[in-house]
Amino acid sequence: MVDKEEKLQVLSKIASICNQEKITWAIGASLLLYLKGYVDDFHDIDIMVTETDAIKMKNVLESMGYLLPQSYDTRKYGTKCFCEFVIDGVDVDMMGAFSIIKDGTLYDCDLKKSEIVEYIRAYDQMIPLHSVALWRRYYALMGRDEKVEIIDRKGFKK
Repeated sequence: MVDKEEKLQVLSKIASICNQEKITWAIGASLLLYLKGYVDDFHDIDIMVTETDAIKMKNVLESMGYLLPQSYDTRKYGTKCFCEFVIDGVDVDMMGAFSIIKDGTLYDCDLKKSEIVEYIRAYDQMIPLHSVALWRRYYALMGRDEKVEIIDRKGFKK
């Protein structure tokens, strides 16, 4: 079992290469909520990347670990480049051109540079953070009501 510190060290290694390669990326999902103080733990590292940098990011992550077989639900997501990796024992999900399908409608959730709202430091690396407001919307579209409630309970307003 990998602990939080080990996961954050892997995040720092990823950040080092991605920042050097000038890839437009940001942390989303449960790690974002953890880093912003909404939750006390996180399962994996969820990386959002622009569609234009998706292949570059995939190559970086593949050079650091190994790619798992495709396993996401295509009935709920229309993401063009979704990849799952294991790097130093840590699960890392990468989403390029992320999109959610709800009630037959495709919602474009691709990362835009303007949606990187903040940077934090982890092991001397700058980590870009995606918008919690957008993740509240994404969680609502995905039917992840428990995540919406966590965000709302901590005082976030739409």
